[in-house]
Amino acid sequence: MKRWITLSAACLFSSAALAAPKPCEELKEEIEVKIQAAGVASYTLEIVPNAEVEDPGMVVGSCEGGSKKIIYQRNG
Repeated sequence: MKRWITLSAACLFSSAALAAPKPCEELKEEIEVKIQAAGVASYTLEIVPNAEVEDPGMVVGSCEGGSKKIIYQRNG
């Protein structure tokens, strides 16, 4: 029974850590790595407040608890 309680507590704490809001700069760096791995040479990533999002199709990430979005635009 003690093992079950310990396991349940560990799962609860680990899921809370996974749900923690990610800082925008950290998420932006992760997205940049994926874009560069795909071979895209010229692009722009910009962190903007939700109110400034004009085209939802350009959003590639949400950060800081959903208060900001990361916008992707391919250049050229």
